[in-house]
Amino acid sequence: MPAAVYALTVGAFGIGTTEFVIMGLLQQVAADLQVTIAAAGLLISGYALGVFLGAPVLTLATSRWPRKSVLLALMGIFIVGNVVCAVASNYALLMVARVITSMAHGTFFGVGAVVATTLVNEERKASAISVMFTGLTFATLIGVPAGAWLGLQLGWRATFWAVAILGVLGLAAIAWLVPAEKGKAEAPSDIRSEIAAVTGAKVLSGLLMTVLSWAGVFAVFTYIQPILTGISGFSEKAVSPILLAFGGGMIVGNLIGGRLADRRLTATLFGSLIFLAAVLGLMSFAIHSKAAVVVFTGLLGAGAFATVAPLQMRVLRHAGSGSQTLASSLNIGAFNLGNAIGAWLGGFVILHGPGLANIPWIAGLVSLGSVAVALLSQGASRAPEDPELA
Repeated sequence: MPAAVYALTVGAFGIGTTEFVIMGLLQQVAADLQVTIAAAGLLISGYALGVFLGAPVLTLATSRWPRKSVLLALMGIFIVGNVVCAVASNYALLMVARVITSMAHGTFFGVGAVVATTLVNEERKASAISVMFTGLTFATLIGVPAGAWLGLQLGWRATFWAVAILGVLGLAAIAWLVPAEKGKAEAPSDIRSEIAAVTGAKVLSGLLMTVLSWAGVFAVFTYIQPILTGISGFSEKAVSPILLAFGGGMIVGNLIGGRLADRRLTATLFGSLIFLAAVLGLMSFAIHSKAAVVVFTGLLGAGAFATVAPLQMRVLRHAGSGSQTLASSLNIGAFNLGNAIGAWLGGFVILHGPGLANIPWIAGLVSLGSVAVALLSQGASRAPEDPELA
């Protein structure tokens, strides 16, 4: 892979860390700011909704900018947002800071994914996307456990200072390695045409698959700390090492999903979505065994990120050539809308439903909905000339 793809990976690592690290700090943040665990979980929903709303707005607003300039500006927003998180004196300010930070997320991954595909040959495009998203997987493998450990030792604010430093490193890597001539914006096109291209049935069905599958993931992952400590019987200190299993699974699933999607996009899409739903459903039994829950935490990471490259490539292929950046950003927004719904759903199950131990099987049913959407889309798109894009 070109070095520029790895520069995008560095930026993705920083952004992924700030998105996920709060999950390992929920109890510390809740105690310090005197809010409930469920309220602390809404910091994840707020971030995710900021991505969902900010991605299309910023993408359209910067559509005439060179893509490299867009990426650098977004990393600047990311740095400022994390500094504000670190100094936030109350829950409301922390929520605002999380939303500010999230505004950079969707457009960064949307633009970055398109840039990554321009740096490689046609047969390696899905792999290039998966390499960029490896930054997210390493964020969970290294950044989240390290952030959780740092928060335990020095307080959760120290974690956000560290993440701001990661943002500076990402900005420097992009400035140095991403070539400007590979990052030019698409040729100017009518905004109405762009919106029409990304609101077709095939693109919308792909976005819905993304939302449903990742709502299931985050219904569980948002509350992984209380599940591990309250149901599985681990100590708080054990959470960070267990999160390494999730991160390792993400790396494996992400790379395998990217390679298989380059070969058989539709088969990989179906296989990854079914695997994810099955892992979530079976996790209901696994959380009552220490050994089993560690294994299934790793499988959840693998199942979640095996879906990323095929979901992203499906949307890119169905969008018009002049609307790929917008479509890519919308799908990143869809991932995060799923994250927000999942975090809310998990909190609802804890406060008003059958309780913490029942989150995994409910999450599995939600993710299974993405398989149903894929089947319906497949049935509606069986044109002989386009079998692989259904």
